[in-house]
Amino acid sequence: MRVIVFGATGMVGQGVLRACLASGEVDSVRVVGRSASGVAAPKLQELVHPDLYDYRGVMGELTGYEACFFCLGVSAAGMTEAAYHQVTYDLTLAAARALLAVNPDMTFCYVSGAGTDATEKGRTMWARVKGKTENALATLGFRRAYMFRPGYIQPLGGIQSKTASYRMIYAVMGPLYPVWKTLFPSYVTTTENLGLAMIRVALTGFDKRVLENRDINAVAQQANR
Repeated sequence: MRVIVFGATGMVGQGVLRACLASGEVDSVRVVGRSASGVAAPKLQELVHPDLYDYRGVMGELTGYEACFFCLGVSAAGMTEAAYHQVTYDLTLAAARALLAVNPDMTFCYVSGAGTDATEKGRTMWARVKGKTENALATLGFRRAYMFRPGYIQPLGGIQSKTASYRMIYAVMGPLYPVWKTLFPSYVTTTENLGLAMIRVALTGFDKRVLENRDINAVAQQANR
């Protein structure tokens, strides 16, 4: 399977990229981002592309892929709804439309978040925008499109968040991960599980369009067998 990963420099994207490079079922990986991932591997290719809203000059480099793992995302803290909409909905749909145009049989896997509001009418701004993005992706025309809604994500293998406040949270929460995993299995996952689950779903499909945290862990466990 040939895959494209967006957001490989972020915490989630790092985990997904690492899973792809380790998987015998992934033949090649194309990373797309504004900056280089800093990772070197025989089956890795990079496309450093400053404008993630416009792909007219690079469509040839996006052709021939079977799956996209879209891991780009920002915190909504301190952002207006218009600004968050632009970097969440507009950016994601620009990439999705470009990919669909040259890969009509592609499976698109989108990292959303627990609590996303599919009605688009709730009181929480980020949840409405994520819900709108999910809904648009589901009807865009991909052969298959899946929305991954992880809860708390524990980074593994030295992976760190790019956000300073999140790094502080993980520094406190990390040592307690075994406890959270036992007490709240429906709300806790890892960067590794998310990567394994995305690969598995892209390969074999899933019976639901939206994968909640419990689904992500269950699919990852099956992939490890």
